[in-house]
This record gives sequence, structure tokens and C-alpha cells, in this order.
Amino acid sequence: MSIVLTPFARTRLFPREARRNTVQDCTPEQFERHLNDHAPLRVLDGYAPFCKLHVHANWTSTRCLTVPITEANRHQLRSGYEARSREELPVLVRWFEGVQAPRANYLLPILYSREQLAREGSPIDADWGVVGCLYTAEPEEIPMAPITMMRNALGVEEGGSGVPLDRDAYRRAVAFWEANANWRP
Repeated sequence: MSIVLTPFARTRLFPREARRNTVQDCTPEQFERHLNDHAPLRVLDGYAPFCKLHVHANWTSTRCLTVPITEANRHQLRSGYEARSREELPVLVRWFEGVQAPRANYLLPILYSREQLAREGSPIDADWGVVGCLYTAEPEEIPMAPITMMRNALGVEEGGSGVPLDRDAYRRAVAFWEANANWRP
């Protein structure tokens, strides 16, 4: 099985200007090589048959993706409209400023099959393409953001995957994201 970073993931996980809330201590090429040279601890099924998550012990200093919202840090939440790429429409997002997450114990690359990536107009020369990565304390997937579920349901034309909305998964995601938020340096 071969794995490559998609251009979408490369810009999000390894931005031109390094940020403390992205993958640390390795280049995109080293990250890709690690995924191909080291078997995952576990493989989790994703939200659709074409999606898998590989659980790896964190070999970097990358910090957890999310921080629990508490009364002590709620005042540090911020929000704004952002797009993940120039082609996508901006959506409302929120994040912490001035809060730093602990070091993640696990990295969970999110993989899409070659066939799905071709369907989305992003062909790859590998079996699987990394479209994102979760940085977690536990070897478990954190719920997809509700807006990402909505975008996926809108279809490929709007930057999604074309997978219909699962109402129960959406409710679980809302419960998680009401109690947690991403952070930015």
C-alpha cells in the first residue's frame, strides 16, 4: 500500500509559514515516508468506505488539535468566516487564541482512496492520499466538524465528498464541538 500527501493536505499540515498548531519537526517528505515505512497501530474506518484513519504514535512534538472549552478559557474563543481554499466559500469557524494544547500522543492521518480523489478531481499516483490529520490524546477519531459534514453533503462542486449527511453523526459532532475548539498560536 502506498500513501502520498495530497496538495490540499500539504498546504494545511505544512503551511509555508510554520505554525505551532500544525505538524511539527518534520518535512512533508519525511511525514509521507514515515507513513509508508511504519505500519499504523490501528486502522479506523472513516465516515465513508473510501476513508480510513491510520493511528500512529506521535513521533513529533505536534500538539493536540483541540482544547476543551471551560469557564476559565471561554473568553479566549474567537470566530470568523474562512475558506479552506480559494475555490471554497467561506464558512463560520471558531478557535482559541492564547491557549496552547498539550502534546498529542497520536497522529491520525485521514486517508482517501485513489478512486475517491480522482472523483473529486485530485488524482494521485498512490493507493491512498492524505487529506488531513488529527492530532489527539487518545488513539481515537475526533468527530468531523459539523460544517465539514455539511460541505461533504453539498458535493464535490462545493469542496465536499458527496457523502450524504448522517444526522446521528452530525448530532454527536455538535456535542463534541460545543465542548471543544481548535486553537491558534
